[in-house]
Amino acid sequence: MQAEDAEILEKFAEERTRNEAFNLLLKKYQQKIYWHIRRIVINHDDADDLVQEVFVKVWKSLLNFRQDSQLYTWLYRIATNESITFLNRKKLKNNVSLDDVGYDLSDTLADTTYFDGDRAQMKLQKALLTLPEKQRLVFNMKYFDDLKYEEISNILGTSVGGLKASFHLAVKKIEHYLLSID
Repeated sequence: MQAEDAEILEKFAEERTRNEAFNLLLKKYQQKIYWHIRRIVINHDDADDLVQEVFVKVWKSLLNFRQDSQLYTWLYRIATNESITFLNRKKLKNNVSLDDVGYDLSDTLADTTYFDGDRAQMKLQKALLTLPEKQRLVFNMKYFDDLKYEEISNILGTSVGGLKASFHLAVKKIEHYLLSID
């Protein structure tokens, strides 16, 4: 049975139970955060490194968490921001446009030994990489993480209406991509 967020935060507030609380937090959210990041950056090793960076940030900041949002929303926001920052650094380092980063990620997806999806899943992942960054983030959070628009809005700081439009456009582009191949 997983600990409730309130219990985790209570235990983290006390120095003697802080490590236990953090272990509960990791047990509850580490895998979800990993897959959220992995769908953004594609590469397993990059995702693994980013998960560590995210949880280091969480450790340093959790005492100051104001509870204006739910804990997992806050975690997703940190994970999303770290992933976007990583992709932007990669783009600058390699001197490529954001569109080209999608192609680079697509090549990574095809070459990775950690991807065990079937042909249809590979097509979907490649279709996702053709989307603009925001549409891809919204689609991933809605489709794979099953987050509500309000939760995604809190994570990305965007209006619910804008998110719905982004998701709708993403679905249309994915449909078009999938129908145009084969």
